[in-house]
Amino acid sequence: FLPNKPVVDPSFCSAKKNLVGGRRGCSTAGLFDNLVDGLARSYGLDTVTLVLLDPEHEVRHLLLFNNPTKPLPEGVIFCDALDAVSPIYPKLVGPLLGPYLEDRHGAMFTMGVEPKSVAVLPLSRHGKTLGSLNFGSRDAPRFTRYHATDFLAHLAVIASFCLENNINRSRLIWAGLTDVLTGWHNRRYVDARLPEEFALAARNGQHVSFLLFDLDHFKQVNDEHGHETGDNVLREVARRVQKEIRLSDVAARWGGEEFLVVLPQTGLKDALQLAERIRNAVCATPIRANEQTALTVTVSIGAYATMPGKPEADGYDKQVREAINRADQAMYAAKDGGRNRVSIAPD
Repeated sequence: FLPNKPVVDPSFCSAKKNLVGGRRGCSTAGLFDNLVDGLARSYGLDTVTLVLLDPEHEVRHLLLFNNPTKPLPEGVIFCDALDAVSPIYPKLVGPLLGPYLEDRHGAMFTMGVEPKSVAVLPLSRHGKTLGSLNFGSRDAPRFTRYHATDFLAHLAVIASFCLENNINRSRLIWAGLTDVLTGWHNRRYVDARLPEEFALAARNGQHVSFLLFDLDHFKQVNDEHGHETGDNVLREVARRVQKEIRLSDVAARWGGEEFLVVLPQTGLKDALQLAERIRNAVCATPIRANEQTALTVTVSIGAYATMPGKPEADGYDKQVREAINRADQAMYAAKDGGRNRVSIAPD
């Protein structure tokens, strides 16, 4: 694989250090960068790609969860089935080296570089194939079936281990910042995310808008139909609202039957349009709570928009709390005004 190089190759050690470091400290996207760009630099390769099996789109969702505005890493190819990418996967048990063949390797190398020779490293953990790490070189003799593959096999083990640990770590973080019932974020996530959004908005001179809404007469739902029915209603409301908002919006279950949607880079006019869509989406059709019961549910929504100023001694924490309090006041004004409506926080 690396002719005329010592057994302990410095570039190999550097790559291994980066990956192990990534397992401990960097994000999933950072690990992908280490695997793709880092290994390309370490080995002087023309292209490196990562094919990752992700049939439930879980890893893609974890990436968006951590940074919804960042594009998916270039060179990382997610797939629902490995054999849809290449026919070599069903029989791939170890590193496979040889010439680049379009029908076998074309879908593995999508970064505009067509290599002359390739090395495909299968990634697996606990007997399950995760995907493959793919090296490409414009040098035809770089990878041939006559080269030893010990280094590559060892690197594949390290990469597989790092991927599994990093994704599991992201799952744990997700679980700690997610409401179990609805799958939305929780207050801990909002507390961590909003100061960053305020700092970005202040730097760019943009608004951040807040929609705080509450299910009308929800206690009556629990009292008359039971808490299991109430839980079903909360889940369905969250599902309907989720269809109306953007990936970049911050949606959280604020507590009980209260929900918060934060709209970065959004003024009050656009926020009010979204608030009306949310209100209509929730009450448009009855919610099937169980086999015998369908309930028409309405929400009261409070809207507030702010342009963050300079940070104070506590950063943006005070401004965040004030914005949420203003949206909360507007929500109670909507309730006092008859419910099933949108109210704007007064200036």
